[in-house]
Amino acid sequence: MLAVPPNGSYKEEQQCVAWKKFLAFEKNNPQRIDAASANRRVVFTYEQCLMYLYHYPDVWYDYATWHAKNGSVDSAIKIFQRASKALPDSELLKYAYAELEESRGAIQAAKKIYENILASSTSGNSLAQIQFIRFLRRTEGIEAARKYFLDARKLPNCTYHVYVAYATMAFCLDKDAKVAHNVFEAGLKKFMNEPGYILDYADFLCRLNDDRNVRALFERALSLLSPEESEEVWKQFIKFEQTYGDLASMLKVEQRRKEAFSRACEEEASALDSSLHDVVSRYSFMDLWPCSSKDLDHLARQEWISKNINKKVDKSTPSSAAISMEKGSVGLLNDLNSTTPSAKLVYPDTSRMLIYDPRQKQGTGLVPGNSGTEVPATATAINSNSSVSLAGGGPTKPLNEILKVIPAMLVGFISNLPAVEGPSPDVDIVLSVLLQSNIPSISTGKPAASSQQVIGTGPATSDLSGSSKTRPNPSGSSVRHSKKRQQLDKQEDDETTTIQSRPLPRDVFKLREIQRIRRGGASQTGSASNGSAFSGELSGSTG
Repeated sequence: MLAVPPNGSYKEEQQCVAWKKFLAFEKNNPQRIDAASANRRVVFTYEQCLMYLYHYPDVWYDYATWHAKNGSVDSAIKIFQRASKALPDSELLKYAYAELEESRGAIQAAKKIYENILASSTSGNSLAQIQFIRFLRRTEGIEAARKYFLDARKLPNCTYHVYVAYATMAFCLDKDAKVAHNVFEAGLKKFMNEPGYILDYADFLCRLNDDRNVRALFERALSLLSPEESEEVWKQFIKFEQTYGDLASMLKVEQRRKEAFSRACEEEASALDSSLHDVVSRYSFMDLWPCSSKDLDHLARQEWISKNINKKVDKSTPSSAAISMEKGSVGLLNDLNSTTPSAKLVYPDTSRMLIYDPRQKQGTGLVPGNSGTEVPATATAINSNSSVSLAGGGPTKPLNEILKVIPAMLVGFISNLPAVEGPSPDVDIVLSVLLQSNIPSISTGKPAASSQQVIGTGPATSDLSGSSKTRPNPSGSSVRHSKKRQQLDKQEDDETTTIQSRPLPRDVFKLREIQRIRRGGASQTGSASNGSAFSGELSGSTG
């Protein structure tokens, strides 16, 4: 792979994983060679890896830290210097390089790196200033950090984060609450319109137990911020009163918040009335709630409905789509303040849906017809007014006309066929249905015995469980049954029940006879025998 900056592709990720596995393999010293030789092999592997992963900062960092852990700090510094030239925009590697220099006592070298970051930084300039203040506080003392802060606050790109960081450092590390308070007050003149700065300043005053100034700060901020910007400030003000105030002040602040938002949006005035959700907010603490999660979900849904019940839906959005989106959005607790849903939605074509017929027999694919017979379920699923295309691609006919043309005997035969669950039906089952059906054959002027022959070219294969069995009957001279057995067979043939209603033979003796006849039936031919077939399964012979 070429040495290109990573773009997050799957191939690049696999390449990086493979190289890291290879590096871990070499670091384990599988050959158990001496330490110097093993280190040379690891260095060689890292250099090979950087030929392909040249723009990966984590590879450079691993290479440098491996040198530092093995006691070669100078080699680690050289790797960081190479990494700074390879990836000049990577501030992470620069901070890691400065950390290494600071850890070994090279303060001036680390300070030079920080100054280089401040000079080249564009987007994270405030972060670089904060880190440099902390570095000066660690290495040169309080005065050096204070001096740089006074210079940094005059820069045009200095944000409120620098004020918060220096005030917190003065309060927590220097134990100087007065300096921290002065820093917050100085920043308040510039960042009164920043909700984040107001919340950090209020948190600092809460640490001082100065509840009077906390309330004054909230009042000053809320008088200047717009309703859209003051949402978080109102929440923290209510939370402060719920924690440190009395019931009267708590209810007063909640009512003021509702009135402020109702003036900003008159349509939501009815949604800002007192509700049980306010009680939940008052009497909850951290992750402890005065109700169950089910009740919280219900209250959140009701709050969302009350906020959006009077919202006007865009005219381009269909009414049904709007209703469905409103119902679906109620269950999304993370989108309580979402705007009107988009109208670019795709809906299924319900005109092509088939209604499920509960009369359908499970596993057969057949449903009862009007004439008392069973027809395939795929036929009944089609509308009676629809047309069915013929297999040859010819003209189409309505389904009712096709069913009228089919004889009743053929419909009965089709109803006995099994449901096809693959590319072709089971041949044994189809042959068994053919042998058990009573469809009359066309008379050709031959003896009656031959007209009862079943179309086939040989005995149908079947299992020995009785599901589908055929009994080729050879000539009468070859039948070796006792007289009693022949009389029983004749009685079975004379029964008035239909062939379909008779159970398949399960007699062990008959199964043995079928097996014996099959073994010797390949060389036997003949016509209908004088004796009857077993259980009426076959009244003619098969050649």
